[in-house]
Amino acid sequence: MPKMKTKSSCKKRFKVTASGRVVAAQAGKQHGMIKRSNKFLRNARGTTTLCKADEGIVKSMMPYAR
Repeated sequence: MPKMKTKSSCKKRFKVTASGRVVAAQAGKQHGMIKRSNKFLRNARGTTTLCKADEGIVKSMMPYAR
């Protein structure tokens, strides 16, 4: 059998933790910061874990992520 391919877009954007959860950057911080509240900007720092539904989609595109 040939090797399965990992989606390059997922490889760049997501990382799988030791417990198997998927970590991603917080959304909504590319532009338009003036109209966003300070609370939103504070909460959108760093990374977040994806919900179960999104996690399944990402993991299907990253077959060798552990």
